[in-house]
Amino acid sequence: MDEQGDDDYTLKSADAGRMGKAAEHLVAAFCILATRGALNVSTSLVDDEGVDLVFHRRGSTATLAVQVKARMSDSKRIQSEGFVAFVRSQTFVPRDDLDMLFVAIDVVQGIVMKAWLVPSKTYAGTLSEPSSRGRYRFGASMKDGSSDRWRPFRLEAHQLPTAILHRLEQLEST
Repeated sequence: MDEQGDDDYTLKSADAGRMGKAAEHLVAAFCILATRGALNVSTSLVDDEGVDLVFHRRGSTATLAVQVKARMSDSKRIQSEGFVAFVRSQTFVPRDDLDMLFVAIDVVQGIVMKAWLVPSKTYAGTLSEPSSRGRYRFGASMKDGSSDRWRPFRLEAHQLPTAILHRLEQLEST
């Protein structure tokens, strides 16, 4: 489906920014709680550089910047176990300490359903030219048996905090 389609919920809702910010805070709070405070998270007051959250481990100097792209469970695509998001080419600058976090959020329960934590350089390696609207597309399957290219990065909710800790360990060792 193209960017004008029903899968880009930002084109449908005046509350899209509010929902996106809520999803960011949900991810941040969940990761802090699930690691019993081992992870800390900072948020941006202004999101003009493609960074929504910055994770760091207590007692460590490494940081992981994360751009969050959330989609809600009441979208047609999520209901059919697919995930599509768009990344603005104007703010996407791949680097070692930046990951893309694509998350499906259950709006009824207020929880993360599935997530894909993708290093920005890995994501950049799959891209061609941006669309006419200056966006890159991310599309993945949420189905258990799927084998799409993003399957190795797909996480169940409970795996997300550990995956972030692992990425921070990688950054600390470099």
